[in-house]
Amino acid sequence: MRYRHQTIEFGDFDIHVRTLRDTNEFADVGGEAEALGIPPASWPLFGVLWESAFVLAALMVRADIAGRCILEVGCGIGLASLVLNERGADITASDRHPEAARFLAHNTQLNDAPPIPFERSDWDDHQDGLPRFDLVIGSDLLYEAQHAALLAGFIDAHATPDAEVIVVDAGRGHAGRFARQMIERGFEHTHRHAANDPSLAFGREIGARIQIHTFRRGPAPDVGN
Repeated sequence: MRYRHQTIEFGDFDIHVRTLRDTNEFADVGGEAEALGIPPASWPLFGVLWESAFVLAALMVRADIAGRCILEVGCGIGLASLVLNERGADITASDRHPEAARFLAHNTQLNDAPPIPFERSDWDDHQDGLPRFDLVIGSDLLYEAQHAALLAGFIDAHATPDAEVIVVDAGRGHAGRFARQMIERGFEHTHRHAANDPSLAFGREIGARIQIHTFRRGPAPDVGN
């Protein structure tokens, strides 16, 4: 594999990352990814930085982290997790790609930061050992129509009763289906265009298709004895 090294500025601090050079890189040694159902064409997608990942990381610069256990779903390179780790948040990252954990560990070391807990899990595996989280985040997760129900079910299984969920969508056409799945599970939904918030740019142009979807649900009502 050939790599690319980048330094991303987020106001008062920088994040250093090693990514794949581009989406033409491929190195499924031993067929580990293929055994997990990751085809060669999709193999490199975890290892580059997408526009939606920058937006999610920018959101995490100002996110409320006090007392919250946070999970990044489908973390890929884990830029948002690295930002949260820099801020001292209680962050766990997850992805099903066999290389994601290794890249995250390397990038954490690049930033002289504490290790970030990582869990490799599939969205249809609700017995993965992950606890429940107060804040669940992710970016560019909905590549295919069937991902909507799988992701909603995974989040529902790992979100606390009063959790907040933030998903930055790249406009692949499945966000509406995902929102309906989340609403059916008791979440309230709002969304906005990332380009309308200049504070998220950090010197980068944000595409018009990038949307921020936020879901919240309150604790179950106290019905007494």
